Amino acid sequence: MPDQGPLLTPQPQELEELVRGLHAEATPWQPAGLGQHLHWGPPLQRPCATVSTARLDRIRDHAVGDFTVTVEAGLSFAALQQALAEADQWLPVDPPLAGEGSIGGIVARGLSGRLRHRYMGLRDQLIGIELIAADGSAARAGGRVVKNVAGYDLMRLFCGSWGSLGLITAVTLRTQPRPRQRRRLRAEGPPASLAVLRQRLLLESPLSLELLDWQQPAAGAPQLLIGLVSLDAMALASQEEVLRQLLPADLTLTPMDPAADPGDAAGPVPAGRWLLRPAVPPVQAPDLLGDPAARPWTLQLGAASGLGLAEAPVTAADEVAVAALRDACQRRGGLLTILQAPPGCHLPAWHDAASRPLIEAVKRQFDPLGQLSPGRLPGVQPASGATV
Repeated sequence: MPDQGPLLTPQPQELEELVRGLHAEATPWQPAGLGQHLHWGPPLQRPCATVSTARLDRIRDHAVGDFTVTVEAGLSFAALQQALAEADQWLPVDPPLAGEGSIGGIVARGLSGRLRHRYMGLRDQLIGIELIAADGSAARAGGRVVKNVAGYDLMRLFCGSWGSLGLITAVTLRTQPRPRQRRRLRAEGPPASLAVLRQRLLLESPLSLELLDWQQPAAGAPQLLIGLVSLDAMALASQEEVLRQLLPADLTLTPMDPAADPGDAAGPVPAGRWLLRPAVPPVQAPDLLGDPAARPWTLQLGAASGLGLAEAPVTAADEVAVAALRDACQRRGGLLTILQAPPGCHLPAWHDAASRPLIEAVKRQFDPLGQLSPGRLPGVQPASGATV
């Protein structure tokens, strides 16, 4: 990986002028929030300056009655959730993190967790965005109300762009009331019966499922994690009774710690661990869990989406194991992205998407000089020889 360039943390009023100066000098640079995830994804292929939004950390507006909030991109995700909690609201996303993450960085990576089962993905929470393009010009899209559909949909284009198209400076998001009652349960037993339960829960049950995930510890047996949510305790107990009626006879249902809050992001993934993003068609998820390539990994896959995470210490898995899991995903019509890897990993973080020509055309429109995060364009495989 090339040596990192300088870290720049300008004041908000200096940001546009700074980017215009970088553009005039054709200087490569990468957008950043709090700088905790710069090692994720493909490595940069040239030394780059890092432009941080750490000083853009205000909540500009929280329309409590409209359930929307406008925040600057450098505000930490934890600080935003804490502020929303004071109004008995929350942002229902649970992205994977390597440390403290900014809301702008989370949007730029575009990764949603298991709460997408009920609340949809991060892209669906966005209703407005402000950004600075590679030439220093400011732009905005969307608005501050949920039904605003005016203008080109830059929001979803920038969600998951990994800093390759511009610098996100502010976002407007929809919020939700905090659920009153939650319960998590774990179903265990024969994989075939778990698959039957999954089908019943998705197609036949009236339950308000907050999450439904396949889980499998390293070298362990698959389980189903079920999350229920309701307005009151009696309704929640009624939902659990319905769930038990749907349960095949050879499965066991175990309540989990009621204090666990699925609205909180999982603990940061420490250094020294692989973090992968497998994705397969949902009906293929049980088959993937049973593949020998899944044995070294702690796996979590959305039962309805097929998206998830795979983790393992670098002492328990190597590049061969990663390549085997990637092959297992691809044979089932899916893919695998490497989010975090040990230094020197020679596997590409992602492969070419079928729409690569279109992706590159969009990149040229937004960044004609190729300054932004060179080598880190989603859907375009990094150049041969790059190491993670």
